[in-house]
Amino acid sequence: MKKRLYIELENCIGCRSCLAACTQCGGHEERNRNYVYDVNPHVNRQTMPLMCLHCENPACARSCPAQAIQIHETGAVLSALVEKCIGCQNCTIACPYGIPKFDEEQNLMYKCDLCIDRTKDGIPPMCASVCPSNTLQWLTEEEIEQKQRRHDLDNDKWVTSMPYLEGATNVKVNLPGILQGTEKLF
Repeated sequence: MKKRLYIELENCIGCRSCLAACTQCGGHEERNRNYVYDVNPHVNRQTMPLMCLHCENPACARSCPAQAIQIHETGAVLSALVEKCIGCQNCTIACPYGIPKFDEEQNLMYKCDLCIDRTKDGIPPMCASVCPSNTLQWLTEEEIEQKQRRHDLDNDKWVTSMPYLEGATNVKVNLPGILQGTEKLF
């Protein structure tokens, strides 16, 4: 049964355990491929995780003249292949979410690859396996639909994977708490 990374933005407590776990994923060379954004640090402690949404038709891959960015059969958009990447950085410019980063020393783009060494076997990505606040979850489509039914919002206001920026994504991000004015209690 196919699972997806599901993000409940309003749950993020800013602990950054997802970042620490990311560096421990196989093949990451202890490099963090996700980020935690401080939304408005001068006003409150609201944070949100930022990671690749693994677009179904990714701008990063479309813009790569060397075809160095591959899409795994699971839908994960992988980092640039070392043997193909020419270091043009088109992918970093093309991504509407600002996710791919460029390593000048290695002349290579890197980003979240959804811990493909784990997720291809149904094991949750490292970030979701350690998140203490359930901001990051590894769920089936049915589990995501159950969460959706708990909120009185239509599909257009449920997830980011609608045709607003890059179209459909393999990572689902919920918006109900934000749209309904949910406030964090810390």
